[in-house]
Amino acid sequence: MLGTGHAHASGKLKTLQESPDFELVGVCEPKTRPAYKNVRWLTEDELFGDRSIQAVAVEGSVPENLQYGSRVIAAGKHLHIDKPPTNKMAPFRELIEEARRKKLAAQCGYIWRFHAGFDHAIEAVKQGWLGDVFMIRGVMNTDTPDSGRLPLSEYKGGMMFELGCHMIDRVCALWGRPTEVRTWLKHHSVIRDTLADNTLAVLEYGSALAVLSSAAKMAGHSPHRSFEITGSDGAILLSPIEPGNKMRVSMRTARGPYKAGWQEIEFPNQVRYVTDFKDLANSIRTGQPLKYSYDHELLVQETLLRATAEL
Repeated sequence: MLGTGHAHASGKLKTLQESPDFELVGVCEPKTRPAYKNVRWLTEDELFGDRSIQAVAVEGSVPENLQYGSRVIAAGKHLHIDKPPTNKMAPFRELIEEARRKKLAAQCGYIWRFHAGFDHAIEAVKQGWLGDVFMIRGVMNTDTPDSGRLPLSEYKGGMMFELGCHMIDRVCALWGRPTEVRTWLKHHSVIRDTLADNTLAVLEYGSALAVLSSAAKMAGHSPHRSFEITGSDGAILLSPIEPGNKMRVSMRTARGPYKAGWQEIEFPNQVRYVTDFKDLANSIRTGQPLKYSYDHELLVQETLLRATAEL
């Protein structure tokens, strides 16, 4: 693992330590060494010079991660890079295209790519079970402490950049590139800073809209996070998105595995990160493509930057 500044770093470390698919060689932190226990600390020379290290999880802060990721690909190692990878398009495209040229895996750390509820929702849309889907609504708020606002305020997109990226990833998985993107990036709190802490993006797809919002200050935010897909013949609601052990489905008539009317479908709790790393391990072992392609990573980045006034 390279870098420790990302909010997901400790969770990724634990996942790799417990993974049956990877052996964690160690952690490299070029700036400081946090108090992680029971890990081997690597220098940059050890990390990049050890040919037995096949993959690196980049878990630094946003300003660091693109540089770290580029070094990983340059060293001929497979890459997991946490989200959002950067607020730039051209250097990210260079990284992805270099990975493609070298036939190296490049996987971004969007947290709902292997979420059973989203998988079932995507299947229902693509099978036509919901009829003509005309609306997606997603909400992902948080309760950012005052001390955590300054780093986020460096980016025009604020909370849409920090958290809206996860929802944008799922919308792109469903519908691809939006024809239009409109965005409202507002500072509405009484806190005297420049963070866009109340944000809204509308992605337009012909006869459908995706309406996504993310705000920085909400008590009890996690159970409130939701994602809703509405069509002419049915709807799917994931609320709360995590722990992800249920979804509600409404169908006009029985279709696929669903009966008419409202019903609740239950799953085992969704554990972050585990299946992402399984997918990465399988790709490294077999040479098969990751579930999400190089082109998908580029599309998500492009759409994120359109939604955050960076492109």
